[in-house]
Amino acid sequence: MKRTAVHGRRAGRWLTRRAGWCLAGSLALYALTAFLSPAEPLDLRVYHEAAPHVLTGGLYDQVVRTGPPIPELPFTYPPFAALVLLPLARLPWTAAVVLWRAASLAAVLVVTAGALRLLPHRSGGDRDRALLWAAAAPWLEPVRHTLDQGQINLLLGAAVVGGLAFGRRAAVRGTSVALAASLKLTPAVAGAYLLATRQWRAAGWAVAAGGAAVGLAWWIAPGESERYWSGLVTDTRRVGPVWSVRNQSLRGALTRLLGHDAAGTALWWAALALVTLAAAGALRAALRRDDPLGVLVTVELYGLLVCPVSWSHHWIWCLPAMIWLAHGPHRTRAAARTVLVLWAAVTGARLVPRLIGAEDRLSRPDPYPWALAWPGCVYAGCALLTFLVLALAARHTGPAGSPEHVRDAAAGRTPLRPDGAAVSSRRGTARPAAGRPARRAPGPSRWSAVPGRRRGWR
Repeated sequence: MKRTAVHGRRAGRWLTRRAGWCLAGSLALYALTAFLSPAEPLDLRVYHEAAPHVLTGGLYDQVVRTGPPIPELPFTYPPFAALVLLPLARLPWTAAVVLWRAASLAAVLVVTAGALRLLPHRSGGDRDRALLWAAAAPWLEPVRHTLDQGQINLLLGAAVVGGLAFGRRAAVRGTSVALAASLKLTPAVAGAYLLATRQWRAAGWAVAAGGAAVGLAWWIAPGESERYWSGLVTDTRRVGPVWSVRNQSLRGALTRLLGHDAAGTALWWAALALVTLAAAGALRAALRRDDPLGVLVTVELYGLLVCPVSWSHHWIWCLPAMIWLAHGPHRTRAAARTVLVLWAAVTGARLVPRLIGAEDRLSRPDPYPWALAWPGCVYAGCALLTFLVLALAARHTGPAGSPEHVRDAAAGRTPLRPDGAAVSSRRGTARPAAGRPARRAPGPSRWSAVPGRRRGWR
């Protein structure tokens, strides 16, 4: 075991020193596979063809013809998203595909760098680690599926993670969350991160910016806005079949196990309560440990679980979760390593696409085969295990702070030690608080100010 660990550390150092080459090689291999086995970016085609109709009407009547079990793909996002996508729709199709995929690959690097920046205990080499994780990302099923389908998920993830990690002002952090939620409703769960870390001003900016986006779209396209917000927003039938293994939400997993829609059943409410308790425990533990990335991972995975439909490509949040498991405060614990390997195995082996292929060879499966139903719970299971690692690890570390500490760390403020002294961002030393004599702290500070940020929370 010790020899294996030593070899693993040596391999890690070797890869870290060559992170740039690893990323270049990964991107070249991705480009080669995309050229040899091209995938039709159906979701991008929906954006490209539907967006112009936000001005002329019929935005939600436009569909792209595909095949069973989802024969038609309609536009399902708010009208504001169509307005933002208008410039893309003006481009020739090939140029739009190239630009969109390039932007999505750049977004991967923003997500990895931002996730590493949100770690509670940072060390040197974050840039190289970000490059290595970006090199691995295209081979994780949710990320690869997003790239192949031309989905918007990576861009939204970059807006959320980048805004929260690099935004020095509350306005930037709140507006970045609002922008992502205005384009697609599922990122709105990131608002819970702002509330959990008590970033009230950023949360206020998120509400104001989101309201402004809705108001702007209503002013430009009142008919489409009224149609969307008065009924289509809650119509899950337009999204696709809840029972399909493509849907990796809690409702989808239970529906396949029961053989009918699980929404509203006793099992659904019991499972929802269990998931909520697990997420609450993970959130509480992350807040006590001054762990912004742990808070964000908990919030996002919980949102994916409780959403009625969470397609497999929505699960790009497995990437920040894996970064937390690999570099977070409990990276050396067996539980964290085990769950990390499990995430890597199920996403790297593309288990869900294989299950989709088996499902598509069947007619409408009624009842749903258990041989597909149980493996089809894999993302939900990994999310629950991640919650358990987050929650149970707190029993070994004890409290490290409070929501105010996480707020200060996430916002770039200089935190306070238990004796009320401010921690220096350069040397980790303490300055006595005004009117209070300095005392020896009971232990080392669990947080230092985020490097590169100005002091003060704006």
